[in-house]
Amino acid sequence: MRISRRAIPFFPRLLAAVLTLAALPLGAQDPKDTNQRQGFSERTDVVVVEVPVQVVRDGKPVKGLTAADFELYEGRKKQRITGFEVVDLSAAPADRPAEKPALSLAARRRFLMMFDLSFSAPESVVKAREAAVQILDDFHPSDLVAVSVYSPSKGPRFVLGFTSDRQQVKMALDRLEWVEGSGRTTLDPLFIVAGAGGDGGGGISDMEPPKPPRRRDRAEDVADAAGNDPYVSGPKVSVGHLAIVDRQRRENNIKSRAIVDFTRALSEFAQVLGSIQGRKHVLFLSEGFDSQVFLGTADEGEIARMDEASINGQHWAINNDTRFGNSKTGSQLETMLEELRRADCAVQAVDIGGVRAAANANDTTVGTDSLFTLANATGGELYRNFNDLAEAMETMLERTSVTYVLSYQPEVRHDGSYHKVRVELKNAGRGARVVHRPGYYAPKPYNERTPLEKMLETAGKVVGGQEGGPVAASLLAAPFQTSGGEAYVPVLLEIDGPDLLAGHAGNLLPAEVYVYAMDAKGVVRDFFTQVVGLDVAKTGPALRQSGLKFFGDLDLPPGSYSIRALARNGITGAFGLRVATVEVPAFDVAKPVLLPAFFPEPTGRWLMARETSSMNREIPYPFMAKEQPFIPASLPALRPEEKARLTLVGYNLGTGQLTAQTVVMTPDGREVGSGEIELLEREARTGNGPDRLLATFQPPKLQPGEYLLLVTVTDANGTAETSVSSFVVPAGQGTKG
Repeated sequence: MRISRRAIPFFPRLLAAVLTLAALPLGAQDPKDTNQRQGFSERTDVVVVEVPVQVVRDGKPVKGLTAADFELYEGRKKQRITGFEVVDLSAAPADRPAEKPALSLAARRRFLMMFDLSFSAPESVVKAREAAVQILDDFHPSDLVAVSVYSPSKGPRFVLGFTSDRQQVKMALDRLEWVEGSGRTTLDPLFIVAGAGGDGGGGISDMEPPKPPRRRDRAEDVADAAGNDPYVSGPKVSVGHLAIVDRQRRENNIKSRAIVDFTRALSEFAQVLGSIQGRKHVLFLSEGFDSQVFLGTADEGEIARMDEASINGQHWAINNDTRFGNSKTGSQLETMLEELRRADCAVQAVDIGGVRAAANANDTTVGTDSLFTLANATGGELYRNFNDLAEAMETMLERTSVTYVLSYQPEVRHDGSYHKVRVELKNAGRGARVVHRPGYYAPKPYNERTPLEKMLETAGKVVGGQEGGPVAASLLAAPFQTSGGEAYVPVLLEIDGPDLLAGHAGNLLPAEVYVYAMDAKGVVRDFFTQVVGLDVAKTGPALRQSGLKFFGDLDLPPGSYSIRALARNGITGAFGLRVATVEVPAFDVAKPVLLPAFFPEPTGRWLMARETSSMNREIPYPFMAKEQPFIPASLPALRPEEKARLTLVGYNLGTGQLTAQTVVMTPDGREVGSGEIELLEREARTGNGPDRLLATFQPPKLQPGEYLLLVTVTDANGTAETSVSSFVVPAGQGTKG
């Protein structure tokens, strides 16, 4: 994966002549638009709610259930189950490519590693981080893992968002070092790539260095040695004890404030996590906080002493917070636990003090009870020593390996309200336990979501890789040979203008573009993101006529890749996601390579924009014909029985006469004809450049719709190479009957 772009001055006059729009910082808005509301909160729509369910008996998943075995309720109203999916990870191939998503987002397991930098010693966090790396191979390839930290100064923050890329997870864990950060090397607004979050990231360097124990004041020592106070009637209370009570109050207040800050921050964080589909297993790595702050002391001697003081009316000698716990802190803790439950977050609490205690027998921790409370109240488990987590993780992964996804379609308002859900199992038998999300949040207007909610939603769509969205888009990507070991992969994303403008108010339209290349194991090999600020007053006519065409590029080594491109209106939230599969060959091996067919289109059709960081690259413009640059169509529109010009680009196609044949298929693989292709000219190759074949193609009689075009080029020796590209027959242009 590239870390930085090369600054290279080349951009053909053809693209330079069109309108290249300036990029705005992510999240930038026209001041006139900041107070505008979409007015969607009163809208009522039918939405699809997916409820992942696990059924466990004796710690093992129950298999073989059907939709008829479940009953689903929203509140007290029984719902009709409209969709049912069974996900058995124990039966799925372990090496299934993560970039081919066979699982719905709701069915994929999510694990969030949260390192507590507030209530934990630095050496404990470091050891826990090292141990966390050891369990990465235990996750299934489809599992999504994220890394976050909690620090008292900045609260909970993502170091890495949810991803199936284990290399990125390891990189994120490696960043958690007890050193000052060295700064970011990449900028990934979706946090799919580690080390790319800027202010959103964090590490152990955010922690305050450990302070030495406070030395006791001389007056406290004198007070401890003092006799009974002559002004106190009844049993004598030492002056030293009164000082201890006062000190306890101060210390309890400090601890209480730290816990309240933590619980408030986690409550807000849980609300954000609630917007993510599926159960979130939060691996909370911490030494915990002093549970006596909200539960009260468990010291029987202390309790007896304060009870006696109360009987004798010596209320000044009683610290109610020490005796009964701080009620405000306890209330805030319960609020946090309720938010975690609503967000379907099961806290798997890991006492990392156990790691430190193993290295130092004199070290003890006081936070185990608080960690147990977090886990027990959210349906998780407490692991008292991280060294035992590998075995515990194996048990947890097995228990959650079978998921039943129930879908139903309620009618809800777009107001962000919470709806309770209940799932019951019919004829379950004894000992069966049903685990499911307790409810869901109704959609909120996009402009009412927090930046973190928007980021997580967008990242989830990219990682999920499921095409769709209300904004129509087309994607073209192809590899070209360069002098280095990586291929130059230009990416052309066409975004439908009317769809992008739909529901938009205001003069500024921030068009967000996110493009990521993931290999067969789900590893992010390269990416680029940009926000293009569109002045609707100036660009509106062009957008309504066609749309926005965005040109960017990737650097990829040989392999198979899933290119995921998402375009979004940054104000309305309307998006479109397209996925393309790209095979990058090993160009240094003398084997024939044929790229997808490139159909040039007239200039001026699209509003053009270019990836800013790639505008000055020393790489020849790839789309050329007769030494003239052209812009290929991402999804060419062809008319049946009408010839269209195209360019075929290949490497090592052999010498002598070449022949070409075509086959037209539907997206599901059904052959519907061949059409006619005619090779017109083979351009002379320059240096190590590619072969370019100029040709025409005439489609067969076809109905309107999208099709695949397979082109096979054969040399004089009978060596053949085939490429696949897409085209569309527009409505009104197909063959009738």
